[in-house]
Amino acid sequence: MKFEHLIEINNPLDPFIDALTQDQLWRGLLQFVEQPTEFVLGLDRCRITARGDSWLDRELHYGTVKVIDHVVLEPPRKVHYTTKPSAQLPAGALTITIEAPDEMQLFMRFVYETFPQGHQVAAAEFQEVMKQAYRDAGIDIVKQIRNYAAEGKLT
Repeated sequence: MKFEHLIEINNPLDPFIDALTQDQLWRGLLQFVEQPTEFVLGLDRCRITARGDSWLDRELHYGTVKVIDHVVLEPPRKVHYTTKPSAQLPAGALTITIEAPDEMQLFMRFVYETFPQGHQVAAAEFQEVMKQAYRDAGIDIVKQIRNYAAEGKLT
């Protein structure tokens, strides 16, 4: 399954939304990579198992479910996650891209992919539930980044 959605970060026509800079958004994404428990409901802990200049490997624990992923950073615009398959979950990928079509607008694009080799393909109804969960997760990430920005943690 492949699913993509876009979240508008800055809207110059909406005075109720505090604008973020691209740098703040990037710093917020780095927080999401390093401290995902502050962003993801149900994630108990994250352990970074290896690190390089522009990548890291992590072990994520959701109760008894362990997820192993590899994260590649492409500053200052893109983060790509690749998840290894396990007995409980198929392999997957997530790419988050910061898009700035002009000086005033800023977006985050989320592209999710699952690779069900060795796992049963999810029914269409379940896929729709997953798509909504992905949308909600993206919104939660942006909310937490906005909270960090308001607290001055992204400077």
